[in-house]
Amino acid sequence: MQASVNSIETFGLVDGPGIRTVIFLNGCKLRCLYCHNPEMWQMGNKNYTVDELVAKILRNKPYFKRNNGGVTFSGGEPLLQVDFLLEICKKLKEEGIHIALDTAGVGVGKYEEILSLIDLVLLDIKHSNKDGYKKLTGMDISESEKFIEYLNKSGKPVWIRQVIVPGMMDNDAYLQELANYLQKIKNIEKIEFLPFHHLGFSKYENLKLENPLKNVPEMNVENCQKLYERFMNIYNNLKDDQK
Repeated sequence: MQASVNSIETFGLVDGPGIRTVIFLNGCKLRCLYCHNPEMWQMGNKNYTVDELVAKILRNKPYFKRNNGGVTFSGGEPLLQVDFLLEICKKLKEEGIHIALDTAGVGVGKYEEILSLIDLVLLDIKHSNKDGYKKLTGMDISESEKFIEYLNKSGKPVWIRQVIVPGMMDNDAYLQELANYLQKIKNIEKIEFLPFHHLGFSKYENLKLENPLKNVPEMNVENCQKLYERFMNIYNNLKDDQK
């Protein structure tokens, strides 16, 4: 069995706890307006077998053990290559390696099975209502919410990630709506706000793709942090009210 791998990052520090090897798998159904990896939309050639990728990962195992790290499967959308993911995760669990899954929850099923092998889910929240989700991604929110149902049943810890785009998410109404939406997701350990940036803009030019947000400014990091603090006050108050 083979997978279409776009790239491999060693010594990653932001995609889960500790030092991690991050595997970026090709393929994604979503067409997020702010996507900074459009080169991963298509599946591409299959270039790694399970055993080849396991061998590459195991070279970094000493660093995982010393730094409470592991492997993160990202993309693209790793759940589109779920059969490969199942096989490699089974082998990595035999080696005692911590596995994180960075996903928007829009795959091809087998969610219960794959979640049984995952230690941490980094869940990318695109938008908190169906109309906003459709406008932002081009797809219906239903598949993501189906994944969330399985995620809740799994009991696995969750880190939430939300990209903050100026003019879309940087307002109190959205912060309140997001806080309400996240009440449906169990076992949230951490919530991250990621400021919208222009680092992937050159990829659109190279691929001759229209960049729908080319005229949108980057999200100011300090303002993003202030939004995050306001959001956490709203979110924590909602949590307290439900106790």
